[in-house]
Amino acid sequence: MRNPKWFAPLIVSVLLAATLLPVAFTGYFSIKDGETEFASQNYASAADSFSRAARFFPWRNDLWERAGIAASAGGDALRAIAFLKHVPQLSEQGWLSLAFSFYSNGDTPSALEAYQQGLQFYDSPSLYAGLAFIYRQQKDWNSERDALMNQIRLGTNSGDVYAHYRLGLLLTFTENGQALSELMTTSSLNPEFDPAVQTMRSALNISAAQTDPSQQFVTIGRALGLVQEWDLSMEAFEKAIEFNAENAEAWAWLGEAKQQIGQDGGAELDQAVTLDHTSATIRALRGLYWNRQGKYAQMLAEYLLAAESESANPAWQAEIGNAYFKLGDLASALNAYQLAVDLAPNDVTYWRLLAVFCGDNNVHTEDVGLPAAQKAVELAPDDPLALDALGWLYLSSGRLANAEQVLLDIVERFPYHFPAHIHLAMTYLAQDNRTAAFAELTYVRDADMNGPEGAFAIQLLEKYFP
Repeated sequence: MRNPKWFAPLIVSVLLAATLLPVAFTGYFSIKDGETEFASQNYASAADSFSRAARFFPWRNDLWERAGIAASAGGDALRAIAFLKHVPQLSEQGWLSLAFSFYSNGDTPSALEAYQQGLQFYDSPSLYAGLAFIYRQQKDWNSERDALMNQIRLGTNSGDVYAHYRLGLLLTFTENGQALSELMTTSSLNPEFDPAVQTMRSALNISAAQTDPSQQFVTIGRALGLVQEWDLSMEAFEKAIEFNAENAEAWAWLGEAKQQIGQDGGAELDQAVTLDHTSATIRALRGLYWNRQGKYAQMLAEYLLAAESESANPAWQAEIGNAYFKLGDLASALNAYQLAVDLAPNDVTYWRLLAVFCGDNNVHTEDVGLPAAQKAVELAPDDPLALDALGWLYLSSGRLANAEQVLLDIVERFPYHFPAHIHLAMTYLAQDNRTAAFAELTYVRDADMNGPEGAFAIQLLEKYFP
């Protein structure tokens, strides 16, 4: 009987091939499918394909990583974390995906640890950017500053524009000269940052001329508030108080900063008044506090005291008018707005506020409101706010053709000035042109979905087009 020695191993090889080749082909096809799906941004399917391939080829750690990266890109944080934890040594992208997935799942400490661990293996600007983001959430400004410096060090020639901007803001606390350099770099890279950069530049120049370090930080803090960086602004005011606990203005602005980030701020404002009860600025900030609290009598009292201290400041008269309006005293409100324009006859702001008050409340639209709107446009013929006030006063006074002409000009020149679209829609409704009114309202609804004008457009659509 023939029984060669090679026959048995051959049988085993054939059986193994018959068993393993289909498995291998299935695994390779899964990899190919995963690559195609990932390229098509079908991330969930790509994660399924890569993880399936990883089970066929358990020694291929890269497949678990690719599955995790795909799951992370698809927003499935839990699967991403599970897949990536299979991998003993992640790539740079793997660490980024793991950190992002931890953060998306609400586990900020693990996200921070993932960024830090990744940086032990990769000197990566992207990992430093993620690290800076986490430190920013934790309000660890010094660590954020260091991370941003490393991100910029490793970036391209243009770098990350926001990284330069953010670093410039953080350096205002310690290195004014370097802060200005970073901010100017930001402006040169992206002109959209220029208004904020110029605000900070002016504040840095003013603070450099001040000898009192406490007041220097008040100046910086106010500028940070103007560019809507209220967390940093609060830090600046706290530093001002560290230098001089008797700085009443610093206490008042600290109260304002706390309100801006959702805290109360009342205790700080009370402390400010205790230290200086005659300051118009402090009284005005307390007036703003009472306004937010809905306590308009207290608001009025504060602005009256501010006006008493600075009788030539039209801003206080305008706020007095606003307080009287909220208390329902329209006659006193009108008088206050008129006093404001008397104090600043060449300032378009106060003429516009007077006009809008008359139009909104249908008081003295002919003899006060319309002339005020016309004066505002005379002072600022290209100001959409002034032009809109004129259109609104034409509408309020029944001059529909004039209103339509002015408002059409605004929406053509300033298409994102949504109040003008609202007023134009109201003009069309008054003319019984429902089709045109509907078009204007739906435009505002869609273009300002999360804004106040968008919400008002929805109200008008529900009212007139149920």
